[in-house]
Formats: sequence, C-alpha cells, structure tokens
Amino acid sequence: MLEISNKEARHLMLASQGLTGNSFGNKKEGTLNAIEHLGYVQIDTISVVERAHHHTIWTRVNDYKKSYLDELVETDKTVFEYWSHAAAFLPMRDYRFSLYRKNLFATGKLKWYFNKRATKFVYDRIVAEGPLQSKDFEEKKKKQGWWEWKESKRALEQLFIEGKLMVAKRQGFQKVYDITERVLPAGVNTKAPTEKEYAEYLVTKTIRANGLAANNEIGYLRRHSKTAISKVLKEMEEKELILPVKLKGVNEILYTSQQSLDLASKQKATKTVSILSPFDNCVIQRTRLKRVFGFDYTIECYVPEPKRQYGYFCLPMLYGDNFAGRIDCKAERSEQVLYIKNVFYEKKADEKLKAALGKALKKFAAFNGCKEVKGI
Repeated sequence: MLEISNKEARHLMLASQGLTGNSFGNKKEGTLNAIEHLGYVQIDTISVVERAHHHTIWTRVNDYKKSYLDELVETDKTVFEYWSHAAAFLPMRDYRFSLYRKNLFATGKLKWYFNKRATKFVYDRIVAEGPLQSKDFEEKKKKQGWWEWKESKRALEQLFIEGKLMVAKRQGFQKVYDITERVLPAGVNTKAPTEKEYAEYLVTKTIRANGLAANNEIGYLRRHSKTAISKVLKEMEEKELILPVKLKGVNEILYTSQQSLDLASKQKATKTVSILSPFDNCVIQRTRLKRVFGFDYTIECYVPEPKRQYGYFCLPMLYGDNFAGRIDCKAERSEQVLYIKNVFYEKKADEKLKAALGKALKKFAAFNGCKEVKGI
C-alpha cells in the first residue's frame, strides 16, 4: 500500500483539481477541458461576487469569458445542465450517466414532485410552441382557473429531473426548457448505465478530479449504493486500475490512480494566491478539506447573522499548497469597485503573502467587472 505524507496529499489533490498550473489550456477549449476533467461545475444563484460556475472555471482557465460557457451549452452542445450532487454543468460526453438518476425519478424510486395533469400540460405546450421559460406559464392562471403558477414551475422541474426536458440555454440566468430530443446533439450515447457501470463512472470521475478519494466520498450525495461502490473499488484495485493509499494520521483507506500520481509529478505549487468560490470543487467536501488541509471552512450565508464568524460570503484563499485564510468581499458592479470587508488569515501573514494577495485581488476585481479594490 502506498503511504504518503499530508504535504504530498495536498499537492496530489491540488494538481488533480487544476490548481497548480495551467493544466486545461486557455479560452473555450480550456473551459471544456476543465469541465470534462472535473466532471461537473456547480451552479449557484448567489451573486455577491461572480456566480460560482464562472468563478470556478475562471480560477483554472486563462482568459476565461462567460460567453465560452454559453457557447458550449447552446451552440457546441458539449456541456449540459443537470444534477451532480447539486445543480451543475456537466460534460456531454458523460450524458448517459445522468440517465441513472433520471430513471430513478421517472420510475418513482426517487421522489421530487408529481402531478400528471400539470406535467402533461407543460410538456405539451413546449412540444407545440418550442423552448419556454417558467415565466411563459404565468398567464395561464388567468385563462384557466384550475391552473396555479407554482404548479407549472414544479412541473417543469419534474420533467427536467426525469430527463424529458433539458435546459437549452439561459436568458438572464433563467432557464429556457425544451424537449430533450431537440436539445441533444446527434450521436450522443443514450444507453442507461447498469448499477456497476454507474459505480465505475463515479469512482473514476472522483479520483480523476480529486487525486485522492475515500469510499464514502465517491457517492457523495448521489444516493448510489455503497455496496456497489465498494465492490467496484475492490475489483478496480485487483486490476490495478486504482491504488490504495494510506495517509498519515487518517485511519480510512484512500484511493488514487497512477494517472493522478503522474499528473502531480509534473506540476509544482507556486506561491501565488487563488481566491476560490465557496462552491469550488476543491472545497465543497468540507470534511475532506479539513482532513487534508486542516482548513475548517463553512459558508455562512446560510447561518443566522448573529452566529456568523467571518461574514455572509467569505471566499477561501489558497496560497501555494495550503489555505491561508478567507476573504469577506462584495463586488459593487455599478460602482466598478470590489469592496474588501475583511481578511481573516489562518496564521500571521508575512509580506510575501500580503503582496501575493494584493495581486490576486486586482485580477479578481477585473474578473468581477471592477476597476478598483477598496477596503482592507
């Protein structure tokens, strides 16, 4: 069994996450490479700073523009929206693996919402009229007394979660739905995976994206059989497709791959600061973050204000191969100013860290459409 130090584990994870160098390339090509490698990029509506999906990609891709993601979804159709552990952009090459969850909802094994009359009404309108948004159903409450606006929105989400509708694009961040047959590009594999195939996909994707993964992290919020994942882990280990790892100070067995080790050996951590989204793939599993990096992070927008320690939307600050602190900031786009309310360092900051943070904040401000950085 391979034994690694905590420092080696940090580097392996950061290299696998594309946070130690320009691993994915530039512009639109780099954007697609990043999404395909990570397996998903989480979508979030909070816009204190640029939304999570753009923020996560920008951190990893040089010269990233929001239009690249729009083009990949709308024009190229190499990326689509669905659920990972949360709402996310996913690579179209993995489309068939979304069918596992969709079929569970379609057959009622997982519950979301169900109203046959509402879903039929919504689906039939989209078939007949073409792509529609939820707001396009608002007037139906006036024309048909039985109809309730909230029901149509639930019906849209039910059809989406079952896979009968897809998000063709977004307008002003609002979803535009169309029937799946009109959104999917030609040639996409639509054969639903078996339980074993789905487990293999989860194992491979998780290790590729994170470098290291424990059994209970692989099915994280995916409601997939732990037994199926355990069986696949054993089979893949026997075939030497994955490698068991012992991390010092951790009782749990972790897994990696030779590809992940080779990638990490080619990358070097630099003493630069990366300002991450609270929903970034690197930090979303808080237990893993604390175990490997010793960084105890909680997003506090969901915490009552009197109980917040750091602020509504503090951003994790990566410095080299460790987390150096968090930043409470807000982009006031109308003023073109990025306001820094506070910076919380994990340890006393030296001048090199402060200088690196200053450079990072200037870049982050520009990404957020701001020309100035004000505050601490």
